[in-house]
Amino acid sequence: MTKIFIFGPAIAATLGLFVSAAAAAVMSGDYVGKTKADIAASLEQQGYEVRRLEEEDGNLEAYAVRDRQRFEIYVDPQTGNVVKIEQDD
Repeated sequence: MTKIFIFGPAIAATLGLFVSAAAAAVMSGDYVGKTKADIAASLEQQGYEVRRLEEEDGNLEAYAVRDRQRFEIYVDPQTGNVVKIEQDD
C-alpha cells in the first residue's frame, strides 16, 4: 500500500522559509551596497546579524554572524560587491 502525505499550508510555508534562508547566503561577487548602512541592511535581509563594520585595507569589512557561524565579509566600496568572505571556525 502506498501512502501519500499532503502538507498543509503552514508546513509548506515553513519548509519554504528554510529553503529560501539557506539560499540567501551572500557570495563573492554579490552586490551588497557601497555604504556601511547599505551593507548592513543588505546582510541583515539575508539573515546575518552584523556585529561591526569598519574600513580595512581599502575595503569595508563586515563582521557578522549567521546560523551560529561567524563571518568576515569584505566589500569593495567603489563597486559595492563582495570581494572576499572568511568564515571563522
